[in-house]
Amino acid sequence: MTDQTQIARQEICDAMVALVETGLNRGASGNISARMGDQMLITPSGIPPRDITPDQVAQMALASAGDYTGPCKPSVEWRFHRDILRARPDINAVVHTHAPWCTALAVARQPIPAVHYMIAAFGGPTIRLADYATYGTDALSANVVTALQDRSACLMANHGMVVGGRTLTHALWLANELEALAHQHFHSLLIGGGHILSDAEIAETARGFASYGQAAKGE
Repeated sequence: MTDQTQIARQEICDAMVALVETGLNRGASGNISARMGDQMLITPSGIPPRDITPDQVAQMALASAGDYTGPCKPSVEWRFHRDILRARPDINAVVHTHAPWCTALAVARQPIPAVHYMIAAFGGPTIRLADYATYGTDALSANVVTALQDRSACLMANHGMVVGGRTLTHALWLANELEALAHQHFHSLLIGGGHILSDAEIAETARGFASYGQAAKGE
């Protein structure tokens, strides 16, 4: 195992704990993957985040039909992690959670419109809702990949949410921003609904993001 792979495994373990500490996950729900060349590292199935060790993180070839290396089975959701990384070379890490506010909208089958300008961080003026399919299936994977077209996040009907980022740090940031959007939209619905920003206003925000803060230095 290379030093880079070992560091990536530890980062995945740390990120799973961070999801619990920030309230985006509970119990053994949720999973994380990261691209390593033509391979994917992914959290093991059914182990509580604080108990996952780097050696338990499974490794799979992106061309794999399910074969893996490691002492533990990969997350049952390995299919959509693999298929997102296959379909989206711009995504190098995937985070899936059952974050409370995202999941509340997902069970109500409510996508998120442009109620706040931060939606521009996800690639467009909407957070789409992926159609429902049983967890761990090829059908669910196909639905998620479709909902993520030209976006970096989607809700999953009656399930939760998924985000993809350039790095694992970026994906965790997006996961927290998505939960904030869900929280805002949920509560705006209670008082009649939020004012929806136009596609042009979101596009203008996206252009501003391109030079905001450290992005100007390529970070």
